Amino acid sequence: MSNQVEITWDDFMRVDLRVGTIIAVEEFPEARRPAYKLRVDFGAEIGVKKSSAQITDLYDPSTLLGKQVLAVVNFPVKQIGPVMSECLVTGFHNASGEVVLTMPTQPVPNGSRLI
Repeated sequence: MSNQVEITWDDFMRVDLRVGTIIAVEEFPEARRPAYKLRVDFGAEIGVKKSSAQITDLYDPSTLLGKQVLAVVNFPVKQIGPVMSECLVTGFHNASGEVVLTMPTQPVPNGSRLI
């Protein structure tokens, strides 16, 4: 049996998960673990947010540009080295422990909320 804690719909709706398009990727040599600095466009309502993402194992900058990703946009800003991370780009660890990004399978408007 799992130790899952049930949540209510209201609990789920407090997490603001939105789709955005990666518009810039930079190396992040100051990070403790290999990471990229990302700029993600969440559309007119939310705008562009910065994030640090430990996704260097499976992705390189040229393949990330233009990709849509799912991110939490209502966490408080977090200092990660010299970067102020403004959103959390989501993913899953594969069997090797590498992060696989969460992405829609079809294009959707930037800023669309996960429901």
